[in-house]
Parts: sequence; C-alpha cells; structure tokens
Amino acid sequence: MSATPLTIRPYQPADEREWLLCRLLSFFDTCYYDDVHTVRTSFELPAIRLVADLNGQVVGLIDIEIDDSAATIDSIAVHPDHQRGGIASRLLAAAIDELPDHVTTLDAWTREDHAALNWYQLQGFREAYRYLHVYKDGDSTDAGFTAPPPLTPPVLAFSHASIEHETELRSQFDRVYVCRQFLREVSR
Repeated sequence: MSATPLTIRPYQPADEREWLLCRLLSFFDTCYYDDVHTVRTSFELPAIRLVADLNGQVVGLIDIEIDDSAATIDSIAVHPDHQRGGIASRLLAAAIDELPDHVTTLDAWTREDHAALNWYQLQGFREAYRYLHVYKDGDSTDAGFTAPPPLTPPVLAFSHASIEHETELRSQFDRVYVCRQFLREVSR
C-alpha cells in the first residue's frame, strides 16, 4: 500500500486529541513550552482552522481568528518529526487563500525562538510591536506582588511589561521574553 500524500484540510472535531498532541510537541522546545492546552481553542469570532494530514495523522495545524479587516494567527504548529519540510508554509498559504476578501492584515505573536522569528520574516511578516512577558516562579522575588488578605503573595505569576524595563526585569526574573507582533499585509 502506498503512502498517502500530505493534505491540508479543515479541522474536524475528531482531530482534537491529535491537534493537542501536535501543538504540545511542537511547543515543547520553545519559549512557549508551558502554553499547554488540554482542550482545543474555541473562537467567538469567525476562524479558519486547518490541519496538515499525513497518512491520517495530524502533523501540523493553523488556526486564524478573523476580526473585521484584521486576522490573527492563534496557533501554528508542526509536529517535531515533520518540521523543516515546508508544512507550516503550506498551512499558511492555504489559510491565506481562505481569508475573506475584506481581510487586509494578518498578524501573529511570538517570543524569542529564532526559528519562529526567521520563519515569520521569510513569510513576509515584519515586526510591528514588542513588549515583555515576565514569569515569576517560586524562586523569584515577591517584591511588587501582593494579594488580598489572608492570601500570601502569588507563588507563580505571568505579567506583561513595557520593553523599556527589559534590563531591570531580566536582573530580577529568570524568565523574561520579548513578545513580538509580526504583521503582514494580505494581498491576493
């Protein structure tokens, strides 16, 4: 029996478990390693949801939410065993083809993973904005963190900060990431 070629197709509810596993494994070696989903993202606004299917297995995914003339990539992921083979680019191209004609921009948010940063640039995205993602863990200082009595200061926290505070925050916290918005004009 010959192998079925890779197909890009709409997400189906039966894909959820493989979608979750593909996303989890794809994010495992990135700055987003703890952005674990136990259920698939649902959207209030219109969305494009595609998967890359190889022999009946989900090996890639892209979800794009549409808000009037702007669209945002919520998730894009390729299973580690299938990365660097053009699957993400094929998913992106297929999703752009499905965007309604009134959509003029597509954006995505990512952190400091060089492979992701390079990929977005190769796909025609440009950096439009940046700010910081800051994580406080149990070993980090409690300075500046409060909670109402009788609670103690948070043990874990995820916060945003202005990019101007990067040096100061990197000296206080182990996990500080530059979060970048990448933007691309949509042309057909």
